[in-house]
Amino acid sequence: MDKNRILQALSRVRDPLSGRGIVEQNLIKSLTVDASKVHLVLQIGDLNMDKKNELNFAAIGAIQEVYPEAVVNLHLVVATSNVKYPHLKNIVAVASGKGGVGKSTVAVNLAIALKNQGYSVGILDADVYGPSIPIMLGLKGKKPMIQDVHGKPMMIPLEGHGIPVMSLGFIIEPEQAVVLRGPKLSTIVSQFFNECLWPELDYLIVDLPPGTGDVQLTLVQTAPVTGVVMVTTPQEVAVADALKGMNMFRLDSVNVPILGVVENMSWFTPKELPDNKYFIFGKGGGTQLAQMGETELLGQIPIVMGIREGGDAGVPAALTDEMRMPFDQLASRLTHAVENRVETKAPTTVVNITER
Repeated sequence: MDKNRILQALSRVRDPLSGRGIVEQNLIKSLTVDASKVHLVLQIGDLNMDKKNELNFAAIGAIQEVYPEAVVNLHLVVATSNVKYPHLKNIVAVASGKGGVGKSTVAVNLAIALKNQGYSVGILDADVYGPSIPIMLGLKGKKPMIQDVHGKPMMIPLEGHGIPVMSLGFIIEPEQAVVLRGPKLSTIVSQFFNECLWPELDYLIVDLPPGTGDVQLTLVQTAPVTGVVMVTTPQEVAVADALKGMNMFRLDSVNVPILGVVENMSWFTPKELPDNKYFIFGKGGGTQLAQMGETELLGQIPIVMGIREGGDAGVPAALTDEMRMPFDQLASRLTHAVENRVETKAPTTVVNITER
């Protein structure tokens, strides 16, 4: 039996978690052929028994399709490192303490800036109460395609400006009110990870709703979040709320690193007075929040009409030469913060929160 032919057959077998090929993801850790016997070891993530059986039968069936006489000995081993979603290298949550601070705008333009720098990036719009990402990426009214993987329907993320995106806004009507209780919210967030065919990504940017609630807790219980970016405006009331949101992630029971702070709407500069800065919402709030959270200020984004116009038109400001600079700087500082986090801290694990 030809090992290369066996690998070619196995390349059609998909990982039930990611929907991607087991050969493509390097999940085959050992493959030996001895006369009519095939010994195969697959490294898997967090699969339940049904998914393990599906993968087991799919791999054996693929081999026996080309070699019917083969006796296949297959072993599934769970990796000790964090491989629940091996195709999502870094999961970065963008959070805020209160609404209206421009969190979704920052998330979208950050993703665009990362892509401009050569990274593969996706956006998960977990702001289920106000899913605005479809509008900001010019995808309003679009619906995701469905693909069958081992008999299970999986959603294919839509693509906006070269970025794969998944949002509740693709599923509900634009004017439909979102009225959901905690268990339903948890199910939706889990589905965005477990029932979507995300490609291999350097960064998955997760746009969270404001505050500290079911969506935030479900995210950290579902996926190993690399870290959090907190968005605030300079004013004291926004900083106070952002600190509460930040402290949720810093709880011992959660323990997700804070990568840094973004201060949005930092100042206003009129076109006709390019040397003037008007601090409409105060000054220094982002620096203050970073100090209180023992983290760094990743960037300051000014109030620019083009940022708002770009979001409304579905063409983010980071795509334009005129307004991309602050977002490029933000992306560079974020990647440095992620590299430092990976080098100095243990990998984040999925959080197990016990309610009392």
